[in-house]
Amino acid sequence: MSAAVIQLLVLAGIAIFLILRLRSVLGTREGFEKPPLAANESPSDRSAGQRDFEVIDGGVDHDITDHAEEGSAAAEALAEMKRAEPGFSVSEFLQGARGAYEMILMGFEHGDLDQVAPFLSPDVFEAFSTVLDEREAQGLLVDANFVGVRELSLQDAAFDAETATGEITVRFQGELTSVVRNTAGEIVEGNANEIKRQRDVWTFARKMGTGDPNWQLVATGG
Repeated sequence: MSAAVIQLLVLAGIAIFLILRLRSVLGTREGFEKPPLAANESPSDRSAGQRDFEVIDGGVDHDITDHAEEGSAAAEALAEMKRAEPGFSVSEFLQGARGAYEMILMGFEHGDLDQVAPFLSPDVFEAFSTVLDEREAQGLLVDANFVGVRELSLQDAAFDAETATGEITVRFQGELTSVVRNTAGEIVEGNANEIKRQRDVWTFARKMGTGDPNWQLVATGG
């Protein structure tokens, strides 16, 4: 047998060995190779089936938990308000409360309640009017300027399911300058150049799910 024939036989043997070796490897399904799709299975179905987490319908409402402790009575009351009025937002309410605080406080300080009367309950309007009448009887005038709201936080919330009325109590810390003058124009209280910090706790109420978006101030405190 010639050397050329022997060389060909050796090469043929090596080729057969490599083919058998490759077949043994390619015929297995190991590592990251995916099994074939079923006839009625799509790639999206495969991806969904491989999720290692469960998607929870609903979950935590951060619009509530950002302002009230999760699981508290106040948080549950806010949730009930949202169920009664799905478009209600706690954060947007607090933004409105900030503006209402300035408007109502300045209306009171300046002795003009006409512009803010729609935002006051009858009891609060009467209480404010009584103070203003006493101030006028004493001949006192208040000169006040609003500086801003330094702090604002939701303190409490309640919901009456029978009347669908929500109540939210907000704590404010406002900053303003204020002086009280007598009929002669003399300052009897305050300093026009000194910023005064004033703490107030106000409760606003509104019937949820109605067309009227305005809240009314129903109680005040300090």
